[in-house]
Parts: sequence; C-alpha cells; structure tokens
Amino acid sequence: MELLLFLVEKDGVVVTRQEIGDRIWGKDVFVDTEHGINTAIRKIRQALKDDPENPRFVQTVTGKGYRFVVETNGKPAPAPPEAPEAQPSTQPMEGQPPSAIKPSETRRKIPSRGIFAIALITLALAAALFAFRARIFPGRAAKIHSIAILPLVNLSGDASQDYFADGMTDELTTALAKNRNLRVASRTSAMQYKGVKRPLPDIARELNVDGILEGSIERSADRVHMTVQLIYAPADSHIWAESYDRNSNQAYSLPEELSQTIAKEVKIATSAAPPQRYISPEAYDAYLHGRYFWFSTLDPRPTLPYFQKAIQLQPDYAAAWSGLADTYALQAMGMADIQPVGVSEKVHDAAAKALELDPLLPEAHNSMAAWYLFYAWDPTHAEAEARRGIELNPNYAELHHVLSYILEVENRYAEGEAETRRAVELDPYIHPWEYGTYLIGEHKYDEAINEFKMQIAAHPEDANMSWGISKVYWLKGMYNESQEAYERGLELQNDPKAKAEVHKVWLAGGEPAVERWGANRMTAYARQHYVESYFIATVIALTGDRNETMKYLEAGYRNHDPDMVFLQTEPAFDFLHSDPRYQVVIKKLGLTPAY
Repeated sequence: MELLLFLVEKDGVVVTRQEIGDRIWGKDVFVDTEHGINTAIRKIRQALKDDPENPRFVQTVTGKGYRFVVETNGKPAPAPPEAPEAQPSTQPMEGQPPSAIKPSETRRKIPSRGIFAIALITLALAAALFAFRARIFPGRAAKIHSIAILPLVNLSGDASQDYFADGMTDELTTALAKNRNLRVASRTSAMQYKGVKRPLPDIARELNVDGILEGSIERSADRVHMTVQLIYAPADSHIWAESYDRNSNQAYSLPEELSQTIAKEVKIATSAAPPQRYISPEAYDAYLHGRYFWFSTLDPRPTLPYFQKAIQLQPDYAAAWSGLADTYALQAMGMADIQPVGVSEKVHDAAAKALELDPLLPEAHNSMAAWYLFYAWDPTHAEAEARRGIELNPNYAELHHVLSYILEVENRYAEGEAETRRAVELDPYIHPWEYGTYLIGEHKYDEAINEFKMQIAAHPEDANMSWGISKVYWLKGMYNESQEAYERGLELQNDPKAKAEVHKVWLAGGEPAVERWGANRMTAYARQHYVESYFIATVIALTGDRNETMKYLEAGYRNHDPDMVFLQTEPAFDFLHSDPRYQVVIKKLGLTPAY
C-alpha cells in the first residue's frame, strides 16, 4: 500500500527503484530492496489484475522505474516528463526511527486526480488481497510439486565473488533435490537464467516447474547475508520469504537449513536433516571454488588445486574428496593429457575416502561407481554403487547418467535407455548429446537423427551436436549430409583452416579421402598430446583398416583406457565382430559377448 500511494502521488511521473527503496525502507536500512520492490509490484498487479504487458495502473519504464498510468475521466495519464521533479526528503530526523514517521508527515499533497483513484483502488486492493490470500495461501500450504532455484544474485559488488553465489545455489539445489517428493530442476537448467530478466511464469513454464525460489547473497569479511523468496509460478504469487544472517563459520549449513524450511513451507514430507560436520570457512570457500570451475569449464586443471586445498584445510571433508576423485578421473579421459596408468589408484582412494567419511553422500557413490566402471572394468559393482546413490538422491541426474552407461556395457539396452531418458529429464543441459549418442549405440539411427536435429535446434552453437549427427549420417551411408554436418562442426569450433582443408579433400576424393584425412589428423595430434588409443581406433575404424584399428584397440587394453568398456557398443567397430583378435580383447575386458 505504501508503494501504491507513492506511485499515485507522483501523478504519472516515473519513480526510480532507488527512490522507492529510499521512500519505503529508508536509505540506511539494510534489506534486499531489489526483491522487495519486485514482490510489492507483483502483489499490486495481482490484486488489481493488471497486465504488465498492457498496464492499466502500473507501467514499467525499462531501465528507469515505474509510473502510475490509470485513466481519469477517459483521459490517459500524462507522459513522464524529461526530468522528474525533485522530491522532498522522506528520511526521518536524526535519532527518529522510520516507523515513528507518520505517512502524513512525509508526503506532499496528493493530487485530486489521485484521491479518487486511491479510494477505488484501496477498496479493490483490500478486497482483492483478502481473496488472493485466501486463494493462494490456504494455511500457507501452497501445493508446489516441482521447483527451480534460480541463480542467487551476487550483491557484493565484486564479480570475483560469483563463484560463491553460484556455489551456494548449487549446494541449495543439491540439498533440496534429496527430497523424493519434490522435483527440483537441475543446477545447469536453472543456471541458463543467470542474469536474465524474464517473467517468472515464463521461466517456470520453460523449466516445467510450479515453484520458483529466487534470492540474493552478499558476503563480507566474516558475515553472509542471504535473502530468498518462494513464488508460486502459475499465479506469480509470493508464498514465503526469509532473510538469513550468518557468520562465516555457519555459512556451510545454510543450504541444508534452507532446504528443510522450503520443504515444510510447501507441505512436503521430509526426513530429519542429517547431522553435518563442521566445515571451516576457508575449506568451504575452496570447495565452492572447485565446484565453480568444475561446472563452468569441466577442466581438471583449474579445478584440482581447489579440491586439494579444501582437503588440506579440512581432511574430513567428504564432498571435497568426492570432487577430487571425479577430477582425477577426468584427467585420464581425454581432458588433461594424462595417461590412465597411476590415475586409477588416485580415483579409487579419493572415492573410498569420501565414502568412509560420509556413507550417505550420493556424490561419493557416484564417484565410486565411475571408478568401478571406467577403471576397474567391473560393471556389476559399479551398478551396486550407482543404485545406492540413487536411493539416497533419486533426483541426481549424474547418477542416472552413469547408470545408463553401466547398463549399456552390460548389454541391457532397454533399461539403459530408460536411465538415459531419466538423466536428460532431470538435467537436459549438462549432457545434451547423451540420448542421441545412446541411440547410436543401440543402432537406432533414424531415431538418433531426429534427436540430434532437435538438439541442434536447441543448441545451434554446440559443435558436438553437429559431429553427433554427422556420425549417424555416416553410419547410414548418407555421406553428403555427413560431410556438411562435419564441416559445420569445424566452423562452430572456430577452425576455419581445418574446414577449408577437409572440404578440399572431400571435393578431390569423396568420403574415403575424408576418412583417411581424419585418421592422419588424429594420429598426428596424438604424437603431440595424450589421446586414448581407444579414440584413435574409433577414427581409424572409419577407414575400414582392420589391422590398424586392432593395433590401437589392443594398445587401449594394455594402457587401460577407461572408454574400452564401450568396445561392444561402438558401431564403428561392427566390422570387427568376427575377428578373433577382437573377441580376445572382449574376453580380457571381462565383458559378456554381445555378438
């Protein structure tokens, strides 16, 4: 009501967000005015059934603020003047709290035009708010079955603190996702809306959720201030809001505390919060730094030092040990020029330490499942670890992703496809190529083409999508389409030299010449960088050179390449199924023959 009166008394003049904050809360009061203003404007519009796209009462003036635009006697409100008139101070006298100032002491005279409007609006607002509250807040138990946590806004004024805001968003998403009765949009899905100014109902529809949690966070030297609000998206209605002030020693417990509160607010049954080990602020900060680089780069080089630092500062930090295991695992999977020899033990020891410290940590079971599959070549034990992790957190997409690999390796394709679908449903952004690649392994080429076409439409700048569909076209013998998609992938990778070179090769010798060009390019690169022999074999296999392909596959077995477990699911190797050398490698891997 205070905001509505303020807008009306300005008589069509634009009121800036700064003016609103100063008027309603005062200049020296520390609150998150950004979300407060958004909530107040939203409530006014809901109560008055005002459309923000075609407003009858409150108009948003982009980049400036808001103005009151209601018509009087059929005449529209005047356009805002070039320079808003100066406003008298609304601040209390020194020593007088804001609550002691009466509205009549701080407002100038309300224009006659606004008196009539206020009389009508006050009655409408009171009645509408009463009805709205009864409709949306039935005992404060709005029925929310799914929720997205939008990236927390970094209010520190320091862009280098983004990692902390993103890390706390991720921690909150992870904590809330453990609840079986609440579907939580994945971290990567919600992160697409970082810094995006869009109506919350639109975001909710795109993420297929009915609840939105948005907020901000600010960290000073020894304090953390977080403000959050829960919105029921179908009605764009405010359900609940809270501010948290914690010292740095308590910040690590905020995500779990907040997840429990949200579950209670939406009337979702929740188990008791597990006891949390104390995490030092320095170790927690290092861990959040590591998670930030993990998600933003998927590169073990900047990630590894932070997880190592977190463990050095706090040796009993289970989540940091799990992050360390995953980072080690990536090093030998084509991400850091490091051979698998010697890495396997590091992955195992870090994952085992995480489980020892916290057997209920889903991420630790995921780390161990990945080690069993890719480094121990033991899908049976890998499946047991993955399923235990899913029991603990059924909404953890990465566990379903790993489980789909395990089932694929065990030749249980229908089950694996279901897990792949589940992983994509939970997190469609982290592995957009996943389902199409799985369909290739099942030899469902037409379905794979349709899937990659949809993904290309959704991710037109992702080179992996172009290379994925190029491979399917090649497997179907559609070489013209395959070449076009391959060149598009090189273009998206910003490699015009390679694109021009391969196009010339294509014109001169067609598909066989391109296949040989690709094999030569790969082997030349491998002379300068570590590349899994398995990957080199997949490229050479396209040339049909049986002996050269087997040479690299046998080297892949000796080197213990992690991806050798996919030997039977790679269609490029179909021509080797009858080769005794291929059958020997399958037996050595301990895989159940599929052919």
